[in-house]
Amino acid sequence: MKILAHINWFIATTIIFIALTFSIIMYPILPRPYARKIAAWFVRIATFFSVTKIGQEDPEAQMFLVNHQSDLDIGVIETITSKDITWVAKKALFDVPFFGLAMSLPEDIEVERESKISLIKLLHAAKDRLKKKRVLTMFPEGTRSRTGKMLPFKSGAKFIADKYQLKVQPIVLMETSKCYNIKEFYYMPKNIKVIFLDSFIADKSDQNWLENLRSKMQQAYDNEIKREK
Repeated sequence: MKILAHINWFIATTIIFIALTFSIIMYPILPRPYARKIAAWFVRIATFFSVTKIGQEDPEAQMFLVNHQSDLDIGVIETITSKDITWVAKKALFDVPFFGLAMSLPEDIEVERESKISLIKLLHAAKDRLKKKRVLTMFPEGTRSRTGKMLPFKSGAKFIADKYQLKVQPIVLMETSKCYNIKEFYYMPKNIKVIFLDSFIADKSDQNWLENLRSKMQQAYDNEIKREK
């Protein structure tokens, strides 16, 4: 089984690389967000994973906050919504050859943590994308967690949402690391559950809403694990 999973990983990673290449080629040709959507659907179809949605996407949501477990997560989100997403991610990812180009061409937003100048740029960029009716999407943990326990949420999401009083919708991805794990060279196609939680308007007077949201998302994750057993 492990040998098959390693072979699958190599094939899936090759497919992802091909999809990124095509998306870069298509960006100047197709209007946004079609290049990325087509690439994401190509990966989903070619690697045989499926998605089951639980709950309803809010058509008025301005920000998605998503837990992060796998490099497959972006592709999953891109295929479950037709919205024009702009990803907010750490600057280091934009500096990665090839992958950084696939993020900068569709005008994703880079942020450098612990930099006040970067935060100002972040606000300006977020305002610009919101004017273009794009949905700001973040992994508030800041990095992947494969343990099933969500890491503490970074304050960047609250910083943006509070400033513009955004309508935020949390999305919980279920066990995507058990589908694709780049560190263990593992891939096995499976049905990935995606849980849409209720949306809300960010309230800057509530200093704890982000931490409370983390608890709510973790509870939804844990409850779904129990239902699967």
